[in-house]
Amino acid sequence: MLPWLHFNYFPCDNRTLPRHPHSFDSDNPTMIAYPSINPVALDLGPVQIHWYGLMYLFAFGSAWWLGKLRAQGQAIIKPAQMDDLIFYGALGAVLGGRVGSVIFYNFDSFLNNPLYLFKIWEGGMSFHGGFIGVLVAMELYRRKLGCRFWELTDFIAPLVPLGLAAGRLGNFINAELWGSPSTLPWAMKLSCEQFPADRYVDFAGPLCFTARHPSQLYEMLFEGVLLFIVLWLISARPRPVMTVSAWFLILYGLARSGVELVRLPDAHIGYLMNSDWLTRGIVLSLPMIIVGVVLLVLAKRGAKNAAIS
Repeated sequence: MLPWLHFNYFPCDNRTLPRHPHSFDSDNPTMIAYPSINPVALDLGPVQIHWYGLMYLFAFGSAWWLGKLRAQGQAIIKPAQMDDLIFYGALGAVLGGRVGSVIFYNFDSFLNNPLYLFKIWEGGMSFHGGFIGVLVAMELYRRKLGCRFWELTDFIAPLVPLGLAAGRLGNFINAELWGSPSTLPWAMKLSCEQFPADRYVDFAGPLCFTARHPSQLYEMLFEGVLLFIVLWLISARPRPVMTVSAWFLILYGLARSGVELVRLPDAHIGYLMNSDWLTRGIVLSLPMIIVGVVLLVLAKRGAKNAAIS
């Protein structure tokens, strides 16, 4: 299965299937029916174009366009250099996303078979892995430019969130990464006809048995749209170096951790440390918040020292 058409499903075996610790047997009379969008945007016979693949194109295309806008009048990046910048960033995001998915979420499979790393048709991309991959790519590219690392990350930080929003929309179209069962009015119910209970199962059981938090849409809103608006406004005025990068780390980490409280963990990992809330996503996001706070303090201290001198 291609990574842009990857559903999280596990064989339904009521004897061995891990379960969400909270009760979720009651139905939701105010639920919204999941729209069940075809993951294939365009079927050309032997060639199929998937919505998830188009989301990646939008992510890189929007970053390129926004970068062109930000580069006007800035000394660090020229508009003509955006092509190379996006190439480095895309390479880092894709390679890092795959490696991160394997290391953070499927390390046992990798230990059993190191070639699992190259089985991209089985799907699997990690934001945190892609994030690290982009940082490595930016370090390589900034050496070519001759600028400071944090200057470059301050420049690219506002370019990222719209791509994250597109990726989460792709998750929603693929009907993957659902939240826990919910009785909220906007909780979504999947059809058992299209998502059979014996195939589409996650940590809370068969997908179609209960209405779920649309956690993909939560992430699209908070990690994507709102984060973009805030970072774009922050970066619209001159700021001390590291400030924009710091706010990206802090706000993304908080948004992701917040959504993780209702988003279900991977069934083969579950909740950590015998809790009913701590997920791998929260563990990976907390260092981002801590580093972001440190960077923000350093940025303010550096600006204060510069003003005194």
